[in-house]
Amino acid sequence: MTPMARPAKRKSAPRSAPRLRRAADIALVVLGLVAVGLFVAVKIIGGRTDGGSAAGSKNGAGSAEAVLSSDNLSGPNGFADLESGPDELEGDGDGDNAPLPGPAMISDPYASRPFSPVDDPRLAALLDPEIERTLKAGRIPSMAVVLVSGDRIVWTRSAGLANVRVKTPAAVDTVYLIASTFKTMSATALVQLMEQGKFKLDDRVNDYLGDLHIEGENKRYPVTFRHLLTHTSGLPTDFGRHAVWEDTAAPSLDGYLSGKLRLARRPGTRVLYSNIAFTLVAHLVEKLSGVPFKEYMRKNVFAPVEMRDTAFEPRADMAERLAIPYMPVRRRPGMFRPVDWVKADAWPAGVVYGTAVDQARWLMAALNRGVYKGRRLVGETTFREMTRRQYDRFAGPINGGWLNETSGYGLAWWVSKLDGETVIAHSGSVNGYTAFFAGSVDRRAGVAILTNGNKAHRWLYQLALKALAALKTP
Repeated sequence: MTPMARPAKRKSAPRSAPRLRRAADIALVVLGLVAVGLFVAVKIIGGRTDGGSAAGSKNGAGSAEAVLSSDNLSGPNGFADLESGPDELEGDGDGDNAPLPGPAMISDPYASRPFSPVDDPRLAALLDPEIERTLKAGRIPSMAVVLVSGDRIVWTRSAGLANVRVKTPAAVDTVYLIASTFKTMSATALVQLMEQGKFKLDDRVNDYLGDLHIEGENKRYPVTFRHLLTHTSGLPTDFGRHAVWEDTAAPSLDGYLSGKLRLARRPGTRVLYSNIAFTLVAHLVEKLSGVPFKEYMRKNVFAPVEMRDTAFEPRADMAERLAIPYMPVRRRPGMFRPVDWVKADAWPAGVVYGTAVDQARWLMAALNRGVYKGRRLVGETTFREMTRRQYDRFAGPINGGWLNETSGYGLAWWVSKLDGETVIAHSGSVNGYTAFFAGSVDRRAGVAILTNGNKAHRWLYQLALKALAALKTP
């Protein structure tokens, strides 16, 4: 005991050296542990999947930040508005948030057969270079393009990578989020019920809502069905974020809407792009038909148009073909990172998955005045009302018009004049996906484009205009 006590009693300066050495040793151990922790964290972050629950698909899994060089092109974060309008909410795209679980997958024997590409040397010569330029200029990882004329698909093309990390090439039947292009389909469902005598376009919506109620309405200026379908209802754009994909079935529509239907302005005074309005459209379809919205859409809209690859919850075979949503990394050209799978209160406004081929089939039905292969979706008179420009004030992704000053709204459809022809169109945008289709009603010719590019409207519009011109060229 004495030998151990002796150093403890000494007050001389040399006594501090062992303590300093021990402190240094402890510091080194702590620093080592910190380094190990950082290494593990980097590995975990670097190993995150591109596709959540779809990670086991043939698209594979990817890192949180993947590289796509311009050479490969040929072969924000947070919830954003379901259409890229002036009121859009978007992050800066440079955050490091882990991708959320992917969309629910359901088993279904109704799996589609692979679609064979359709080529045309003349169209290829005109449009292939434009597609290459669009991918690079728009910083778009991949796209699928389908052209239609009359009752036929006349040309298809896919380009780029559906999954950047594992270099999965896009295909004609690659599945993307179709976003707000779906609004034209839900509007069709509602006017089908109008044709059955369930309501009239200029009826007051509150008279049909039962327990729900649009608040702030002056009875002299009621919200009508026409207002809902033309984005002039005065309802705000969105009402928040909710994890729709936590379960296979989303919460009820009336549960979403209860207490949230408050007017931001008087109806009919201004175009205000509203996802809430189209969520209410879905609720009205349910209430007036007595059928759940998803079921109604499958039976009365998707099935008649042979849209086998369009679904709210992708089947297992669709999930295998699902393009990963990406955002370009700011200030780092040629680099992309996967983003969160969309989650939204307003899921009927555009949280729907599909292929460019299905989008083209829908466009053919619209350009044929509501008829697909002899099956009529809506009457001729109703179709004319849907594609009549009812409001000239346009509030879309490009303020002032997507084609020119003549642009405005029909019933859900964007309507414009181009070289004397009536052109109908709609775009869609959710983080990591941009969609667009457009067609000439007079020529029954159009183009459908789906991408896993972020906010790529500008470039898709330009490509669509060139495609319409190519279809017109003899």
